[in-house]
Amino acid sequence: MTARGRLAALYTALVLAAGIILTCLTYLLMRRNLGRRLSLSLIGTSTVPDQASTAERQLWQLAGQVEAAAYSEFLTQALISLAVVTGLAAALGWLVAGRVLRPIRAISATAQRLSAENLSERVPVTSPADELATLAHTINGMLDRIQTGLADRDRALESQRMFTANAAHELRTPLTTMRTAIDVTLDDQPGTPELLAMTGDISAAVDQSRRILDGLLTLARSQAGPIRQHDVDLADLVRGLLAGVAGETKARDLAVRRDLRPARITGELVLLERMVGNLIDNAIRYNHAGGCVEVTTGVMGGLPFACIANTGPPITPSKAEGLLEPFVRGEGVRTGLGLGLSIVRGIVAAHHGTISIAARPTGGLAVTLRFPARNKINSMRR
Repeated sequence: MTARGRLAALYTALVLAAGIILTCLTYLLMRRNLGRRLSLSLIGTSTVPDQASTAERQLWQLAGQVEAAAYSEFLTQALISLAVVTGLAAALGWLVAGRVLRPIRAISATAQRLSAENLSERVPVTSPADELATLAHTINGMLDRIQTGLADRDRALESQRMFTANAAHELRTPLTTMRTAIDVTLDDQPGTPELLAMTGDISAAVDQSRRILDGLLTLARSQAGPIRQHDVDLADLVRGLLAGVAGETKARDLAVRRDLRPARITGELVLLERMVGNLIDNAIRYNHAGGCVEVTTGVMGGLPFACIANTGPPITPSKAEGLLEPFVRGEGVRTGLGLGLSIVRGIVAAHHGTISIAARPTGGLAVTLRFPARNKINSMRR
């Protein structure tokens, strides 16, 4: 029997039991009161059958017949009424059970439609704040956690696949360089100069491999899932990084213009340092002697931002957005050194921010990062 049938049967049984108890009590009260009323009605007649006259005996017989007929009529009418009420109780019980179980059927139907690839649907919540509404809220919360877990899993798997594919592709160049240097050098009888040259080539290839792996690991980490949260002021972060590259900017004869106003965000300090460091490093590396690096931080429209611009070779606007892709440089050539801006984009996305890149008419690029306010980004992560 279904749950609806069991509930309907339970309701019917309860009504039937209540009807039987009510009929029995009424019958007992009726026997008690009706006999007393008949006795009062015949008061004055003899209660001893031998001493009673014929008329008195007839009255007592008539009273007994009236009493028996009343009991019989009552029981007949009571049984008919009880049967009708029980039938109505069964029909109403079936309807009420269906009404009560409707939210559960909705929950079951929603659960059957859900799958690992479609977890967006949620169980409808009934308007009264009862136990079924609590159950629906609990199931919806469980589905939210499952969907979040699957999304984190997919991000981690995609990050691993991307790391593996890019590492396999990009490490071929330095490995080929090392293999060629070894084969060419050891083909003849190498002397000390040839061995030293081979060592230099291998060392450069090893450094290139390390930079590729560091960049790929940072990119994968920014895409792997939730990040640790710290209060970070972009102005202080930029100020410290600029102090660390002061010697390089001086050696390259680059002017540094800064307008550093507070821009507080919430995020992971290590990733944010790598993000800003890559932008500053690109602004210095892809510049020309006597050029300029401009760094601005602050809050605009309620959103913290950082903008790093530089002078340098002219870049067409159509190619500027392509620089955010992994291993792409200004000339559109794939290289292991082209991870900088793609790492920046991944870190910005992990912090729910936006990045825009624009080619400057006089040459160089202007990269602008915008982030949600701290209270907004915390609510998004919750």
